[in-house]
Amino acid sequence: MKLGRISVATIAVGVALGLAACGGGASTATGGTVKIGIKFDQPGLGLKSGADYTGMDVDLAKYLAKELSLGTPEFVEAVSAQRETLIQTDQVKFIVGTYSITDARKEKVSFAGPYFIAGQDLLVRADDNSITGVESLNGKKLCSVKGSTSAANVQKAVPGVNLQEYGTYTLCVDALKAKNVDALTTDDTILAGYAAQEANKGLMKVVGKTFSKESYGVGLKKGDTAFCQKVTDAINKYVSSGEWQKAVDKNLGPAGYKAGAGNPPTPAPCS
Repeated sequence: MKLGRISVATIAVGVALGLAACGGGASTATGGTVKIGIKFDQPGLGLKSGADYTGMDVDLAKYLAKELSLGTPEFVEAVSAQRETLIQTDQVKFIVGTYSITDARKEKVSFAGPYFIAGQDLLVRADDNSITGVESLNGKKLCSVKGSTSAANVQKAVPGVNLQEYGTYTLCVDALKAKNVDALTTDDTILAGYAAQEANKGLMKVVGKTFSKESYGVGLKKGDTAFCQKVTDAINKYVSSGEWQKAVDKNLGPAGYKAGAGNPPTPAPCS
């Protein structure tokens, strides 16, 4: 009888340890769900409307969650300035949110991708013909988002620009419509989405003169090469299956946007 009791106790301990091990990633995958960071305010890319989430990045995030059997996506807003922190503190499993791959960011997180190549451009009011490109921004009030590569790029290109940094792109768009700023800068994909929104139609336009190359990647825990490789394989399948093109056409096509040179890109090796 003693042996039986010991066996039962041993089994109970083993089960408890097993459950604890499974629950180790509770902050990112609990109850059959996986927390994924996306943008909440980028039409055509990552947009939250009530309980609905739409956009090219959202479609990829859902595909990755299903392809990698991670569970049902639970979306978390990944504001530009907070993305690295969200990953480093395990508040999300990964981020798909117009996350440009840069050397500075690779010091803090790892990337799978790129899965899309965009270019930085300018959004201005439809009746403003004074801004024809980045070279005409000197002395102008330019809006960008805190923590984005867009702000840094413009400051390098035009030291005389009056840069206004807001928390979200939506606030920048509102400021542009209210004539509190003269232009908004970020990736052409994002700008096209805003210009095509029903509330903005005819009020603003994309200049159409890109001045950077932005490689979007899936941000994940630094050094997790095994997971990075799984995401990379899934991205390659996403492209080869035709799902990538479907997502681009569905989400960015209505804005008259066409993917530029280099698309779809070949993901870089994980390291």
